[in-house]
Amino acid sequence: MKSFILSLFLLIVLPYFSYTQKTLKLHSPDNKILITVNVDANQITYSVTHNLTQVITKSKIALFLSDGTILGDNPIIINIKENSVSNTVKAPFYRRSIITDNYNELIVAFKENYKLVFRAYNSGVAYRFITGIDDTIIVENELVEYNFDKNYVAYVPYVNRRIKEGDPIEQQFFSSFENLYTVTTLSEIDDNKLMFLPLLVEIEDDKKVVITESDLENYPGMYLRNADSSNTLSGIFAKYPKIEEQGGHNMLQMIVKERENFIAETEGDRSFPWRVIAISEKDVELADNDLVYLLASPSRVDDVSWIRGGKVAWDWWNAWNISGVDFISGVNTSTYKYYIDFASDNDIEYVILDEGWAVNKQADLFQVVPEIDLDEIISYAEKKEVGIVLWVGYKAIDKDMDNVCRHYSQMGVKGFKVDFMDRDDQKVVDFYYRMAEVAAKYHLFLDFHGAYKPTGLQRTFPNVLNFEGVFGLEQVKWIPENTDMVTYDVTIPYIRMLAGPLDYTQGAMRNVTKNNYRSVYTEPMSQGTRCRQLAMYVVFESPFNMLCDNPSSYIKEKECCKFISSVPTFWEETVVIDGKVGEYIVTARKSGSTWYVGALTNWNSREIEVDLSKIGIKDCNVIQYSDGVNADKVASDYKIEEFVVDDGKLKLNMASGGGTVLIINQ
Repeated sequence: MKSFILSLFLLIVLPYFSYTQKTLKLHSPDNKILITVNVDANQITYSVTHNLTQVITKSKIALFLSDGTILGDNPIIINIKENSVSNTVKAPFYRRSIITDNYNELIVAFKENYKLVFRAYNSGVAYRFITGIDDTIIVENELVEYNFDKNYVAYVPYVNRRIKEGDPIEQQFFSSFENLYTVTTLSEIDDNKLMFLPLLVEIEDDKKVVITESDLENYPGMYLRNADSSNTLSGIFAKYPKIEEQGGHNMLQMIVKERENFIAETEGDRSFPWRVIAISEKDVELADNDLVYLLASPSRVDDVSWIRGGKVAWDWWNAWNISGVDFISGVNTSTYKYYIDFASDNDIEYVILDEGWAVNKQADLFQVVPEIDLDEIISYAEKKEVGIVLWVGYKAIDKDMDNVCRHYSQMGVKGFKVDFMDRDDQKVVDFYYRMAEVAAKYHLFLDFHGAYKPTGLQRTFPNVLNFEGVFGLEQVKWIPENTDMVTYDVTIPYIRMLAGPLDYTQGAMRNVTKNNYRSVYTEPMSQGTRCRQLAMYVVFESPFNMLCDNPSSYIKEKECCKFISSVPTFWEETVVIDGKVGEYIVTARKSGSTWYVGALTNWNSREIEVDLSKIGIKDCNVIQYSDGVNADKVASDYKIEEFVVDDGKLKLNMASGGGTVLIINQ
C-alpha cells in the first residue's frame, strides 16, 4: 500500500518538480536570434542573443498583484507549447499592403493561472503575460528589465519637462512625448529623468536594438529609467489617477492631482501588452520593421471602405497668413472657404479647422465661435469635393463623445484631430480605444496629437490614421536657434517611426540654412532645403499628411505644390534602400506602378549611389527634385530634371541639410 501511494505521489508531483528549474530556448525562423528563458525556484528571467552577439543579458520578468501574488515568483510550470507561424496580414493603410508574419512562439503555462508568451521573429523578439483569473485584478506593478552586458551608447528621448531638484519622478508622467534624442552611454543616463519609448541602444558588431511595446490596451504605457547608473534599463509606469482636475491648455486637459498605489485595475482573464525588442544588423532594417503592427490585435472594424487618408491643408502652423484677398484672414468662414478653394484646385482631400473654431476655455464642442458658420463651410467643401476635419481637445470630446461624434458626422465632418491628452496612464489609454471605437461607429477617422507613441492601435482600429508623439515641424515656431531639427529628421525613421506613423506636419516653403534659422511664431521657417521638405512626404510614414504652409505660398510655388498634392499616403510596398542612424536615409515606396524614392541627409552634404535593383528596377524614366547648386546658401534653391536610367544605378547629391525625391516609372 505504501508503495502504491509513493508511486501515485511521484506521478502527480514529479512533473511539477521537473519544471521548477528549466531552461527553455526559442530561435527565430532564420536561427540568428535566440531567446533563452530560465525558470528556477525563485524567478523567471530571459536573455537574447543574435548569432554571437549578446543583445539582452539575464533580465527578470514579474507581475505584482495587489493581493500579494507575484506572477513570476516561485514559478511552477505546468505546460510548455511551441508554435511556428508563417502567414500574411493585410494592412490597408500602412507602409505596405501585405505583411509577412513569420515567427516561432513559446507558450509557458504556470500553476498560478498565467502564461508567458515569447515570440522570435527575424527582426526581433517580444514577450507578454496572459492571465486566466476569473475576477477583476489590480496590478500594482510590472517588473520589466533590459540588462546589457556593456556600457553601450543609447539614443534617449527624455520626457521634456522642466524638473526642479527634489521634484517627484511622478510629475514627468504628464508629457507631450516630444523631444530630441540625447546620445549618451547607459551609465550616464540622467536618473532623475524618465525616458519615453521607443529608445535605441547600439550594441556590438554594429547591431542596434530598439525597445518599445505593442497592443497597449487597458493598461498604462511604459517609460524607462536607469536609477542606479548601471547598464540596466527598467520599466516604470504611471499609477492610476485617483483625483483629477480640469485645467491645462485652455481647460482642455485633465490634470492628475493624486494617484492610486496601483498601475491598473483590469479583468483577470486577459492578455497584457507585448514588450518588444527590435534587432538589426543594418540600420535600414529598423526603418522598415513591422513588429509593432504585427503584434497588435487584428482589426475590429469590419468595413473599412469609407476610410480615406490623404493630404490636408492646415491653418494653425502658418497662422492663417494668406495674402491677395479682400477679407481679413483668421478663424472665420471666408478664410476657410479660401483654404477649401485651394484644396479643391490642387486635388487635396481635406481642410482642417484647428484650434479656435470652438469657443475658448469652455471645453464644449457645441459652442462654435460666431465668426465660423460650420454648416456653410461644410456645405461649400462638399460641393468642392473636399472633406472637413475638426481639431478637438481631449476633455471637450471625452465628456460627450457619442453625441459629438454623431452630431458632426451627420453634419458631414470626416474626422477629428484629437489633442492634448499628454498622458498614457491606464485611464487615458482607455480613452484612445473608446475614442477609436466611437469614431468608427460614426465613420470618422482620427489623428491623435498630444499623443504617446503608436502601439498598434492603427491596426486594431484602422480609422486611426496618424499619431503625433514626435518633435515635429510645429516646434520651429518657438525652439531656440541652436536646436538641431535636421539631425533629428534622419534619426526618427529608425526609432520613433518603427512604432508607427507620425504626424510631423512637413511642407514648409520658407526654408533656411543652418546659420540663418531663427524661430518666428507667426511666420515659421524650416531648417534645411526645400527638397528636404518634399522628400519628407516619402520618407515619413503618414497616412493623413499635413501641408503646413499657407495656400498663398503654395500657389506661388506651383511645382512643389504639384508634387505634394500628388504623392500618395498609403503604399503597396516599402523598401529602405540605404541609411545610417543620425546621418541619412533613402526610402523607396510603391503606389500602383510608380515608385517614389525620398532621401534626407544631416548637415553634411552627401553623394549617394543608389542601386534601384533593390526595388527590382533597371531601366526606367525618372523625374527628380533635387537641391540646386546654391542650396547651401539659398535653401529654397532646387531643380527638376527628367531623364532615363538604363543600368539601375543613380547618384544622389544632397546639399547640407538637403534632400531629394525621385518619381520612377518603368
